[in-house]
Amino acid sequence: MRNIILPSAYLAPVQYYAYLYACPEAQVEVCDNYAKQTYRNRCLVAGANGVQALTVPIIKPQNGKSQMRDIRISDHGNWRHLHWNALLSNYERSPFFDYYADDLRPFYEQPIEFLADFNEGLQRTVLTALDLEPRFVRTHAYKATPDADTLDLRQVISPKHATDHDPRFKSVPYYQVFAHKHGFQPNLSIFDLLFNMGPEARLVLRDSLSLP
Repeated sequence: MRNIILPSAYLAPVQYYAYLYACPEAQVEVCDNYAKQTYRNRCLVAGANGVQALTVPIIKPQNGKSQMRDIRISDHGNWRHLHWNALLSNYERSPFFDYYADDLRPFYEQPIEFLADFNEGLQRTVLTALDLEPRFVRTHAYKATPDADTLDLRQVISPKHATDHDPRFKSVPYYQVFAHKHGFQPNLSIFDLLFNMGPEARLVLRDSLSLP
């Protein structure tokens, strides 16, 4: 499988990046209708009290529906400061946080208008940190049924589904700062894997997916 289509996602989970590791070409869907309770504007990280959800606030479309590419980020609640402080609090003791922090901090200091742009900028930075170079482009029109040679993951990678919803993916345990308190927490944001494992994160991604 050479080509995949993925949803736009804020600091997507390990499952998402396992596919980007395995597949040389990817499309990111930005022409679908925006929906709540997805990874589009929410990620999951590990903290001292367990799994924590970080949500990017958006400006609600006036007509109730809007394509993902048109969704604007809200500045409500000083969320950038809160998200960065949460990452700092949860991961400052992880082995590789300091190594990557300077490349990631600017995303929480400089306002970006559109959610799709914010997600893509973070994604490109994470791929560079992982030393991955998949060719990925945004969609230009919505296709309910993608081309036959494209694996459609738009509904597969979702916080509404357990990872056993995807038979190709398995959660490979790795070191986590708070595992001694809560056990291993599977399929968290790629930040969790990157901060805890550094360059060895690639090995976890490699072993997390089984493709024909």
